[in-house]
Amino acid sequence: MFKRSFHSKDRAGKAVRPSKKSSYNERVKLKMQQKVDSPPMGSTLTSPIITLIVGHDARLFACHEDILVLSPFFRAALQGQFYESTSKRVELPDEEPEIFSSILEYLYKGDYYPRLLHDKRRNTWQLEDALDGQGRGSVESTVYHNGVGGVLLKDSVIYCSAEKFGLDELKRLALRKQGLQTGIAVDVILRTARYAYDNTPDQDARLRAHFLALIIRSRKTFKRSGTMQMEMEIGGSKLFFDLFVAMCNHVDDIVDITNNRSPKAI
Repeated sequence: MFKRSFHSKDRAGKAVRPSKKSSYNERVKLKMQQKVDSPPMGSTLTSPIITLIVGHDARLFACHEDILVLSPFFRAALQGQFYESTSKRVELPDEEPEIFSSILEYLYKGDYYPRLLHDKRRNTWQLEDALDGQGRGSVESTVYHNGVGGVLLKDSVIYCSAEKFGLDELKRLALRKQGLQTGIAVDVILRTARYAYDNTPDQDARLRAHFLALIIRSRKTFKRSGTMQMEMEIGGSKLFFDLFVAMCNHVDDIVDITNNRSPKAI
């Protein structure tokens, strides 16, 4: 399921140079230029307004039906599976209002705050309002999740919601943004990793692999962490077996490189 090794191109917290092998960076740049600050092409925004009741506090949101049905989840809901045509209301009691607000912003504009910006001079990516260009500054990277009862990485929660709503491009965007965040506390990383495992299918390894790579790169910090020890002793998550497998693969890669330079076996 996971790569044998985690390369420097996966590093979180640093502006990443676009890879020539991937067309995603160019697609993002083009879509940001075309979609941000403008409604989706072909939409007249004259469709009916749908009321959405979000979270345990029943926060109210409104969205044009033509926009909402860009999500397969809401398209099914508005066709009657979870929706009464006379009320034009959809209830989402398990969603976080702050996260859902970002999702609506994405549906209308193709991005959510803080926007992903391309620095043409340096040919790197950074987050809007990130003072040092590495995700730190006035950009808040975490959100309190009422269902979990703790702080999580915002982009990870958006990724999981995008999985639920069938928004694959939003998943890719959220993962790229999270890769630009740094300075996150160990307990937040582990809590979010558990959340990611609980809210993504086994066949979707991208977000999970991001956390495995992050823990392996920062292993000196994590192995000294009392929080990490406590989480592993509690267990109850596939995260730690996957981490074990990833660590073994990482060691195997190092051994292979060493043997190629000076043949010997362990």
